[in-house]
Amino acid sequence: MSERHGYCFEDLEVGMTDVFSKTVTEADVTLFAGVTGDLNPVHIDQEFAAQSMFGGRIVHGMLTAGFISAVLGMRLPGPGCIYVSQTLRFKAPVRVGQTVAARVTVQELVPEKRRAIMATSCSVDGNVVLDGEATLLVNRRQAAQAAE
Repeated sequence: MSERHGYCFEDLEVGMTDVFSKTVTEADVTLFAGVTGDLNPVHIDQEFAAQSMFGGRIVHGMLTAGFISAVLGMRLPGPGCIYVSQTLRFKAPVRVGQTVAARVTVQELVPEKRRAIMATSCSVDGNVVLDGEATLLVNRRQAAQAAE
């Protein structure tokens, strides 16, 4: 693994795991709302959100899911991999100030297609708030070396 290239397909093994953790700030929610245009008041208006089933503001689910992308793109498999697909099941809300731990685990390898199937999840204080599965295209060793 290097700064420019993560793990090569040949280096991956079922069971490999990595984690990225981040405490969600008010700025994160505001910036995400601005970049995506998702101004749903359950995310940005405390008075409105207090009347919702959540009893207060919640973090955008896709912001939480984005932490999975940080693990995949920067750690496992890391730089150079290509996201092909992702399933998500939202299980509980995240609130500003909570620390989200995004975890990915190599679940299956498909050598003929250079695909890595990853179990994905995000948790807060050990409680899973979302889970799913990601499929990635991963460079073979010779392709990574040629790009350097």
